Amino acid sequence: MIHLTFLDNSVRGFEPGVTGKAVAEGISKLLAKKAVAVALDGALCDLADPIDRDAKIEIVTRDDPRALELIRHDAAHVMAEAVQSLWPGTQVTIGPVIENGFYYDFKRVDPETGEDRPFAPEELPVIEKKMRELIQKNSPFAKEVWSREEAKKAFAEMGEDYKVELVDAIPEDQDVKIYRQGDWFDLCRGPHMDSTGRIGQAFKLMKVAGAYWRGNANNPMLTRIYGIAWGDEKQLKAYLHMLEEAEKRDHRRLGREMDLFHFQEEGPGVVFWHSKGWTLFQNLVSYMRRRLADDYEEVNAPQVLHTSLWETSGHWTWYKENMFSVQCADPESEDDRVYALKPMNCPGHVQIFKHGLKSYRDLPLRMAEFGVVHRYEPSGAMHGLMRVRGFTQDDAHVFCTEEQLAAECLKINDLILSVYEDFGFDEIVVKLSTRPEKRVGSDEAWDHAENVMRDVLKKIEADVSGRIKTGILPGEGAFYGPKFEYTLRDAIGREWQCGTTQVDFNLPERFGAFYVDSDGEKKTPVMIHHAICGSMERFLGILIENFSGHFPLWMAPLRAVVTTITSDADDYASEVHAKLKRAGLKSELDLRNEKINYKVREHSLAKVPVIIVCGKREAEEGMVNIRRLGSKDQTSMTLDEAVAALRDEAMAPDVKRVQ
Repeated sequence: MIHLTFLDNSVRGFEPGVTGKAVAEGISKLLAKKAVAVALDGALCDLADPIDRDAKIEIVTRDDPRALELIRHDAAHVMAEAVQSLWPGTQVTIGPVIENGFYYDFKRVDPETGEDRPFAPEELPVIEKKMRELIQKNSPFAKEVWSREEAKKAFAEMGEDYKVELVDAIPEDQDVKIYRQGDWFDLCRGPHMDSTGRIGQAFKLMKVAGAYWRGNANNPMLTRIYGIAWGDEKQLKAYLHMLEEAEKRDHRRLGREMDLFHFQEEGPGVVFWHSKGWTLFQNLVSYMRRRLADDYEEVNAPQVLHTSLWETSGHWTWYKENMFSVQCADPESEDDRVYALKPMNCPGHVQIFKHGLKSYRDLPLRMAEFGVVHRYEPSGAMHGLMRVRGFTQDDAHVFCTEEQLAAECLKINDLILSVYEDFGFDEIVVKLSTRPEKRVGSDEAWDHAENVMRDVLKKIEADVSGRIKTGILPGEGAFYGPKFEYTLRDAIGREWQCGTTQVDFNLPERFGAFYVDSDGEKKTPVMIHHAICGSMERFLGILIENFSGHFPLWMAPLRAVVTTITSDADDYASEVHAKLKRAGLKSELDLRNEKINYKVREHSLAKVPVIIVCGKREAEEGMVNIRRLGSKDQTSMTLDEAVAALRDEAMAPDVKRVQ
């Protein structure tokens, strides 16, 4: 007899080998009809799997969030069947579930020439149509366990060379599992729902791309077909709408339209900032500098340091492949040592802390740096401002005692949440990442740090009255200590992980950093790493897309354009422009001999937040017409009123709070 514990903590005995399907039927026929999988001790399994041990059991229905992964997994298998039924001889390789969908990699050759024939975007509707036909057949999924020899022979006879290789890669202690759906089958770990009909029709094939077999550029190129799948049509439509919005908000396109920045081949992964973009960047840095000014000392560590420092920090061992090294270009030079461009600011900050004797009275000591760092990213991974090789971090480090750790983490949290609120982000998730399997430091030190951060997490929940969501990420901490991760939700529902707070027992000890305690003994300080924006470039990319280029006036790189209806108002428009500049409002003057509608449309496309229109009448009366980005309405007011109102609006929220 085995014992299964249900969600209500009731326990029932069953004969070994009972299936999840049978358990569901024993509860109710309706539940059995809705069931698509079973969870044993939290792990999803097939409904038909025999249960031969005591476990906590949950019957998973199709509307359970966990079923979405199964829907996508099943859709991938149906896509592979559709492709092979349409183009026999195509090899199927790997098809995992990914965020929001799935993909499969295929090897297709032209039967006449024998040459590779990648799939084209125009073939996706054909595959999609075939998928819908197969789903309508509602073929049951059935799992079989084969011997390795049996599996390799079957796939070899089918010409599935990649599958043969995958069978060889399965560890000896694992079964070779085959899943059938009708006559079609594939190698798969599972689990799956009970039939293809459970997938539903809320899916869409999105794009094709090239992909090397197993991600290795030395291997053959395959065709990858991406798809998305959701539980119902409403979810699918909402996601497609989000994708449309994301395309409109793409920071790379807006960067061109607003003349903010560009990239080019001679500087892969580094940003060429234009005047307006650099103003936007500096507006962000200035804001962050003001937020840190009261508690942090701003420092600056060298850009290039000898590799011995990176060996001591551990980066040369753990992170070398992501670092750029430099040497003297002259081979005859006496200085032939190897240096590295810094990928992190923290080792430099430890050196600054070590310079001069520190007492417990000096702690907590807080340092901040807007430090430029360089990290190698593969060319295929780079993506506009979001992923670059050279970027600026709003990096900060707090050196404190163990007794001060909780208060400092809470203080940092308050700062981070306040910053995000100023930018309009009000949906935040804070998660605690705990000790990984491979780590440094004693268990006692980890226990202390994790207990402190758990207490801080409870206070975060209490202080914000449930407005901020929290969670735990077991085993996801850094090798040197636990951390908080802060995730934002933007205007169209996307999530971005930005801020971090990381406790570090490792680096100060490796560098021999210490302070003199009240008893006269040397002690190693606790080091807290934290960033709020993270990468300033990436955070700007997020802001560009979140605001769709329509920045609040306090951030906008250009606050206003003053333009004329006719040349009769040119002198007055120049006066308006001058008055705005004296008030600290960056503006431009447009006196071109163009129709006013043309000029308004052009500046609107460039996302100028305020267009001030001056005509002959306005010049005579000392008035201006204000047109806001995104609105067709105009507001008429005196010049003095307009300047005062815009100056107040252009004041950053942190400055307003102290006025």
